[in-house]
Amino acid sequence: MDIQTPPTEKPYEPPAGERRGLVIVNTGDGKGKSTAAFGLALRAHGRGKAVKIYQFMKVPSARFGEHRVFEQLGVPVEGLGDGFSWKSQDLERSAQLARDGWERAKASILSGEYFLVVLDEITYPLIYGWLPLEDVLHTLRTRPKDVHVVLTGRNCPQEIIDIADTVTEMRLVKHAFNAGVPAQRGIED
Repeated sequence: MDIQTPPTEKPYEPPAGERRGLVIVNTGDGKGKSTAAFGLALRAHGRGKAVKIYQFMKVPSARFGEHRVFEQLGVPVEGLGDGFSWKSQDLERSAQLARDGWERAKASILSGEYFLVVLDEITYPLIYGWLPLEDVLHTLRTRPKDVHVVLTGRNCPQEIIDIADTVTEMRLVKHAFNAGVPAQRGIED
């Protein structure tokens, strides 16, 4: 480990621009994309801001840990899919669920009713060709000025990265699953 001296002066000057809604992307092959988005949702909710979470790959009846706590807090979470593609019995149905879900998510973004809209795992229906990329880009570009949108998932299309304000790529260094440890409730659900 390299020991460092703590900074004694602020390492940056505050930006002079105006506050506005941001497009934030969490992508990459490492763990933490959705978790980071949920952290932002909690932060916004804690400040009294209206938040809506759409999960493109989760079924509407899902009861994972995030669903339970967001329900307790009164943060709406909507599952739009029928699971990951390898679990689906009908990929055309999965595609239609994604398209229908996108219309609901788009309406929420454009309504201006929400301070933050999370589009969890939206990259999958995009890269599978289930959602029209141009419509997503147009919605992000024309959303109300103060609406923040977080998009998560692996292999985010470059066109979205190009218009995003903040992009974080989670890089896999090591994962317990690869060592034969199964997913842990409360950690990966």
